[in-house]
Amino acid sequence: MSPQGRREAGSGRRPETSGGPETPVGPGDPPGPPGTPVRDPGAQPERTWFAWRRTTLAFAVAAALAARSALRDATAVPVLAACLGALAWLALLVTAHRRIGALSGTRPAAMGAREVGGVLVPVLVLIIVGVMTL
Repeated sequence: MSPQGRREAGSGRRPETSGGPETPVGPGDPPGPPGTPVRDPGAQPERTWFAWRRTTLAFAVAAALAARSALRDATAVPVLAACLGALAWLALLVTAHRRIGALSGTRPAAMGAREVGGVLVPVLVLIIVGVMTL
């Protein structure tokens, strides 16, 4: 029998091979290989939720500043910058909403190419918006 499958005497827990916290053994075990730490359902998802909300708020402020610039100087470039900023904010808002929904699971998947693109493209567009409003 392998060391990962043995239980420590009387503890009801598997011995850890990675040096991390012990994981429970029993019918309610989370999916995954033995020795993977149990996900804390408390603070980590909440911190991630706050981080996504801070990011979308920062984007909203940047888009509002671009709109203010467009209202002050109603030429084509500031108006285009404001429209691009609003679209970038909406794209990031949709990505953040999807990612927050994915975090509600027991073991959320890592960000895929779609989510990374959903963050990267709005960030690049917002950089362009900032340059356009200078």
